[in-house]
Amino acid sequence: MADFAAEVADRLAITDKIYRYCRSVDRLDVAVGHSVFHEDSHADFGASYVGPGRGWIDYICIEHLRFLHHSHQVSNIIIEIDGDRAGSESYVTATLRRQEGDRIIQHEFWARYVDTWSKRDGDWAIDTRHCIVDYGSTREVDALPGNPRSKRDASDPSYGVLDGS
Repeated sequence: MADFAAEVADRLAITDKIYRYCRSVDRLDVAVGHSVFHEDSHADFGASYVGPGRGWIDYICIEHLRFLHHSHQVSNIIIEIDGDRAGSESYVTATLRRQEGDRIIQHEFWARYVDTWSKRDGDWAIDTRHCIVDYGSTREVDALPGNPRSKRDASDPSYGVLDGS
């Protein structure tokens, strides 16, 4: 029973990090994003970025400033654990909006995060991430008004209940 409980705890810890990655890029929270990747990690996002995992966080949080809004959702998380090492595949849908003159342009991507993980000093983090974009689209949209309380920083209401992480 202890092995089962440990495996469930490991799966939850990895899943939590996958979700926190999305939170980090949507709230532009570099510290949270760095916590998802080991210091010596590697990230391959194709033509847009190949390099250190934490460098990706620095890069994408700056790049996202070009957009009005962005939202990342993750599903279909499959994790295989072997001791203190693991592999995972997660499906991600990313939607980003930017202004182009009077038009609102929406970018949509359907992709997968293919990750290798290791548990070091009791903490799971990514060793290698490959982002594989399966397909995407760009189109003009008629934007609905958003909630003015939605922020891409620590002033977002979620920080009041999530202790800044």
